[in-house]
Amino acid sequence: MKKLLTTLALALVASVSFAGEYPDITIPELKKEIAAGKATVIDVNGAQSYQKGHVPGALDYAAVSKDLASKLPSDKGALIVAYCGGPSCNAYTRAANAAKALGYTNVSEVHIGKTIRLVVDAPDADAARIQVEEMCEGLL
Repeated sequence: MKKLLTTLALALVASVSFAGEYPDITIPELKKEIAAGKATVIDVNGAQSYQKGHVPGALDYAAVSKDLASKLPSDKGALIVAYCGGPSCNAYTRAANAAKALGYTNVSEVHIGKTIRLVVDAPDADAARIQVEEMCEGLL
């Protein structure tokens, strides 16, 4: 029992410290940055999910990961925003870490992936799409 509690405590500490690696950007903030042409968005949900739905203009990380440097802006201070399947998904860190390794200093995450999943996986896609559009204020 003591080993189990120790393992759980270590896992909790690791997840808490890992969760704050990249700052969150809100959906309204992201929408504003995209409208101003100041954000490069990277979808890390996988090619199949990307085909079903993604933020307009987002890069498909699965398709561009090997050539990411040529897809990102030359300004290393430009806003790079990665997203995946929602708050419990950490796949976004693949793209965020890659951008950081290329020297980008303004890398963030947004929890829009879960919202997109509502549309992708919904039995009533039209109703889900309306709900998502309302939540994302027209971002999708």
